[in-house]
Amino acid sequence: MKFHDYYSTLGVARDASDDDIKKAYRKLARKYHPDVSKEADAEARFKEIGEASEVLRDPEKRAAYDALGSRWQQEQAAGRPGGPDAEFRPPPGWDAGFEFSGRGDEAEDLFGGAGHSDFFEALFGRAARGAAPGARRPGMRMPGQDHHAKVLIDLEDAYRGAKRSISLQMPGLDAQGHGVLHERTLDITIPKGLREGQHLRLAGQGGPGLGDGPTGDLFLEIAFKPHRLYRVDGRDVLLDLPLAPWEAALGASVSAPTPDGDVELTIPPGSAAGRKLRLRGKGIPASSPGGTAGDLYVVLTIALPPSGSDAARRAYEAFKAAFDFDPRAGLKGATP
Repeated sequence: MKFHDYYSTLGVARDASDDDIKKAYRKLARKYHPDVSKEADAEARFKEIGEASEVLRDPEKRAAYDALGSRWQQEQAAGRPGGPDAEFRPPPGWDAGFEFSGRGDEAEDLFGGAGHSDFFEALFGRAARGAAPGARRPGMRMPGQDHHAKVLIDLEDAYRGAKRSISLQMPGLDAQGHGVLHERTLDITIPKGLREGQHLRLAGQGGPGLGDGPTGDLFLEIAFKPHRLYRVDGRDVLLDLPLAPWEAALGASVSAPTPDGDVELTIPPGSAAGRKLRLRGKGIPASSPGGTAGDLYVVLTIALPPSGSDAARRAYEAFKAAFDFDPRAGLKGATP
């Protein structure tokens, strides 16, 4: 996936105002409209400028895009491997902490069924979808829009529950039409058993209502911070556990960490790398009485001792001499 420089697509500066972006879009849209343009790539260019305009004219999308774009520019300045055409991957949790308003589950197709680019979908996904609010007439009573944000929490908080303070940035426009970020801090309660992808509803923390309409709600989409030990799959948790070769071959009793505390594991003799030991119910706890907790899977790996000393090398030589063993025996005869 290639990074899309939306500013370059429209030919505007990165501090361009909303009016500058609108003018640039109209000029290019007239030039590349498929019904009038004779350019061979008119349809593709028309979609590109439409997508660029959609992002840069929406203060929420633009602020989030700029946050990622600054990182991409730094990588380019530092000589990013592969150059500007190298594959681009958004960093994990890049969009966490941005508060979006009025988002729904359905995308508005701006391009006659063609949809957005892979780059757009990877960056914004469902957070960018949804129609804008309708016009407001004087005297109307309307509820406020619901707001949405993604927040990153520690895996351990899902095991025990916790009270945390979070900071959210709400993109908006200043008097000159430039994007600005307004920050607010909220105290939240993380219930035990919360899993990734679930939402916390904070009543009355969304957009203000019109007239005496009620305030909207704030929905927080939960994601886990990257962990140095664990991977998460739904309610299941996986841990890679290194073993010495003799522990795997002869069996052993070892201590293994879990998010809920250390446990003693019995390693069966003859355990191979990749074998999984299941700890039933040691994954993310159930979120309600009668629910089912996840499991924790310990994935065995083999860690080889270093061979830097003379004694270590002699030990490896003796180990080699003690076995008539070919680790690649299963590969022989595989080539026709």
